[in-house]
Amino acid sequence: MEYITHIGTDESGKGDFFGPLVIAGVMVDEKNAKYFLDLGIKDSKKLSDKKMLSLALEIKKNAPHSIIVISNGKYNELYNKMKNLNKLLAWGHARAIENVLEHNSCEYALSDKFGDERLIQSALMNKGRSIRLEQMCKAESDIAVAAASVLARATFVQKMQDMENNYGIKFQKGCSNLVKDVAKEFISKHGKKKLKEVCKTHFKTYNEVLTI
Repeated sequence: MEYITHIGTDESGKGDFFGPLVIAGVMVDEKNAKYFLDLGIKDSKKLSDKKMLSLALEIKKNAPHSIIVISNGKYNELYNKMKNLNKLLAWGHARAIENVLEHNSCEYALSDKFGDERLIQSALMNKGRSIRLEQMCKAESDIAVAAASVLARATFVQKMQDMENNYGIKFQKGCSNLVKDVAKEFISKHGKKKLKEVCKTHFKTYNEVLTI
């Protein structure tokens, strides 16, 4: 059976209070799909940060790709405008697909299921309008989506590291009580106003730590 060249997209940082939202798109054909499988590329949640960072380098060298980093400042601005996380995700996934299509032709794209497919479809511009778009649960089982998941998470990890160097604070991933402790530490060091530079303000955690 003929292998279908396709673009996979995935995001990282959606459930993390601190850090950006990162969305990646990776285009695979029969050749690089086999290479990526041999390398052991899989859903980034099953890989260590160190492994992910080395795999990300291989993906960048061997496949057309796009990485969209939405910093906390931009994320909060877009969220306040759109008032809907799925719309914001669709916008990012659509941008990643469009960027890959800028220099490559492809007729099929696949992403993890996060909302109505029509959200991404309507966010696509001229180049992406004719692409066949699918969303599926646990799409990371597809090698293109797995590669996108690795690129997105590796970039997220790097951006968190940059933030730590910049603000002199060890940021926690996720949204636990430990995250609240770091937020309190951040406020005592840099003040309440600056907190929105490093976090997603629509999270319940934001108002909780501001009132402490």
